[in-house]
Amino acid sequence: MKKKTIYSLMVLWVSAIAIFAACTEDTANVRLQPTLETSNTLKITSDSATVVGFVVAEGAGLTEKGICYSTKAEPTIEDNKTPYTKDTPTATFHVTLSGLDYATKYYARAYATGEAGTFYGKQVEFTTLPVVPFLTTATLTQITGSSATGGGEVTGNGGAKVTARGVCFATTENPTIESSKTTDGEGVGTFVSTLAELSGNTTYYVRSYATNSAGTGYGPQLTFKTLVDLPKVTTIAASNVTKVSAVAGGEVTDNGGAEISAYGIVWGLSEDPTLTDNVIAGGMTAESFSVNIENLEKFTTYHVRAYATNSAGTAYGENMKFTTLADILTWNLPGSYVEASYPGTELANWAPDKSPQVISTIENPSKLEGYVYFAGTNNEWKFATQNNWDGPNYGDNGSGVLDPNGGNIQSPAGFYKINADAEALTYTAVAQVWGVIGSATPQEWNDETPLTYRPKLRKWSGAMHLTAAEIKFRANHDWGYNYGSNAADGTLQASGSNIPVAVEADYVIDLDFSTPNAYTYSLNRWGLIGSATPGGWDTDTDLTWDEANGVLTLTVDLVQGEIKFRANDDWALNYGGDLNGLSEGGSNIAISEAGNYTITFNPWDKTATVTKN
Repeated sequence: MKKKTIYSLMVLWVSAIAIFAACTEDTANVRLQPTLETSNTLKITSDSATVVGFVVAEGAGLTEKGICYSTKAEPTIEDNKTPYTKDTPTATFHVTLSGLDYATKYYARAYATGEAGTFYGKQVEFTTLPVVPFLTTATLTQITGSSATGGGEVTGNGGAKVTARGVCFATTENPTIESSKTTDGEGVGTFVSTLAELSGNTTYYVRSYATNSAGTGYGPQLTFKTLVDLPKVTTIAASNVTKVSAVAGGEVTDNGGAEISAYGIVWGLSEDPTLTDNVIAGGMTAESFSVNIENLEKFTTYHVRAYATNSAGTAYGENMKFTTLADILTWNLPGSYVEASYPGTELANWAPDKSPQVISTIENPSKLEGYVYFAGTNNEWKFATQNNWDGPNYGDNGSGVLDPNGGNIQSPAGFYKINADAEALTYTAVAQVWGVIGSATPQEWNDETPLTYRPKLRKWSGAMHLTAAEIKFRANHDWGYNYGSNAADGTLQASGSNIPVAVEADYVIDLDFSTPNAYTYSLNRWGLIGSATPGGWDTDTDLTWDEANGVLTLTVDLVQGEIKFRANDDWALNYGGDLNGLSEGGSNIAISEAGNYTITFNPWDKTATVTKN
């Protein structure tokens, strides 16, 4: 056959696109004549690729066809080749190249060999996929009862960046990254891992791991056994605390891999007590136990920890503290006066558990005091030392001495300070009228300006103009009954420090004696704030005290917007909502029309009026 005929009948080849096994696609053409186009798919893995050839015109004399490939461009059959050995009724044929290196760029093209020699199609290129990293696992060292040191080496990245590495470990074979693991950087090279929170006397399996885009590879599996560890124990907070006793306990959550030989609680006056302090052994089971601590001192802070001991030693739970109760007495004041004097409450006549009380203090445990209001003209009452009538219960023997057989004590209407001495069995009941005195008040230090007792609120209250000076609270024009505030923080102390008044203004004053030995006061100057006011939401417009009507008032030009009532130029205390029943922190009050308004605010009833003039 003439050479010209052979050339005219020669097969034209085209190789097409490769796709990663993970669905990555690449498109190219392999053909013998550049004037012809076709495309098919190359399937690429980490070690293989399938190239598709296409015969445009087959002529005579072809002895072999296939794909040649190399890591260099323009491969020939002198590099690497894979012949096509099957018969196909079509012009298309598929050749799979195998044994390729991972993450490597290859060049491939179709070839055909005949009488006239070997001819090649257009070149395509592809890159094989990476594989998971290659690793070794380091021998475990520094093994304790709860930790060990390991690691490994990433000897090859598999053709892609190593993004995570470390060791995984478990008590079962072939642990994976779904098991417990460490995280020790990225990239190739050696790394050190610390295995923590292990159980004592336990066999663990460990493998190094490293992750790249192909997945996670693992090193060889090693095994090791932890030593016996200290037990793990928790302390249960003390309960049933009395003046001289408490109940404490704990729980052994892990025996450390060895038998628990002793457990219980340790306690003392210092933090973190040990076995050298006070020790109380636990009960029959170490899983959860409690013990009684007795013969304690009153009103004293103690520290307690649970402990457990095995062959590795003694471990302790966290330090807990508790304070025994103070030697404080609480007496009730049942009587015929209660329901009339305390309406709207759960208190009831002649019911010790539903009566006002007098209470002693830590400093003076036998001396009780409290304040009681008697509303009726004739009020009878007694001291009940318990919340029932089991006694002892005390009346008056006629000479101001408390007597279990004494008659009911009788008191006229009024607000009384009641004192009792549990040792001397004496008492006093003094009617008092309270007021405000000091350089900031209208009468300065000459006399107190009286307050009004409000039974519904159980407070002495009033309003007055105070200058920037000082005040105290005094009763009965007598300095024997006075309160100040050592910290000026709203709490009162008998004969305490003068209370400073920082800003001159009209103040609403409340004095609260409803809780024995925990007396409080408040001084509040009130203003109007909001988008409807002259100061907007930035500056309060002050309200002033209207003595005749017993309300705070303000006449002011308002624009359309909103208002609220605020104390002391501070959002800590503010009222809004329904004018007939304002609520603390309530919603803004709408002003629908601009104009001149008269505003009133009753700080005790929590009511207000907004009247357009």
